[in-house]
This record gives sequence, C-alpha cells and structure tokens, in this order.
Amino acid sequence: MNKLPNCPKCDSSYTYQDRENLICPECSHEWSATIEKPEEYVVKDSNGNVLHSGDSVSVIRDLKVKGSSSVVKVGTKVKNIRVLEAEHVIDGHDLDCKIDGFGAIKLKGSVVKISS
Repeated sequence: MNKLPNCPKCDSSYTYQDRENLICPECSHEWSATIEKPEEYVVKDSNGNVLHSGDSVSVIRDLKVKGSSSVVKVGTKVKNIRVLEAEHVIDGHDLDCKIDGFGAIKLKGSVVKISS
C-alpha cells in the first residue's frame, strides 16, 4: 500500500491523489507533491548480509517444523533459496526453499547465514 503524506494544512491522514495533485477531503486543500517510491524490500541473514534469490544458506539453530515432530537441525545446508517480495511475506517468513528430507518450507532470514 502506498502511504501518502498527511495534509500540510490540517494534518489529515485521508489525503488522496488526483493525477499529479494531492487533495485533502477535510479542508479541500490541494497541493502538488512528488510521491516517493517505497524502499526496496531487503532480506538480511543473521550476520546482516543481504540475501538474494539463488543463494545457498545454512541454518544457524534447530528449528521445529510446525505441525510435525521433525526438526531442521543446525548446520542444514539449503541451496537455491528464493527471497519473497514484501507482499508475500507471512509472519516474517521471507525465504522460500526446499530442504532435502523435508520438502518445501519457508524460513526467516534471521535463522540462516550465507554459506560458502
């Protein structure tokens, strides 16, 4: 969702865009403003390194798999991860990958580190 700035006259948060102008429906103030693009969504590993799709990572701690009695052990190597876009992230799980012996799974960037 694109966050528009509040009205500079009455500070209303209900502003909307009409072509190149921004309009406040509460005080009828119109002004021209450039809308900044949202920052690119960046996923970092536990060491602060930026993760990219296709990277290989390793798990830094044991992870219980929800709905199963299995555990992903520390040191498990995961090849060819896919970094999800911001709108597809659920509960902070921003990596999509396949782990041998488990299948498809989503992981958080904070529980992995880039492996060589």
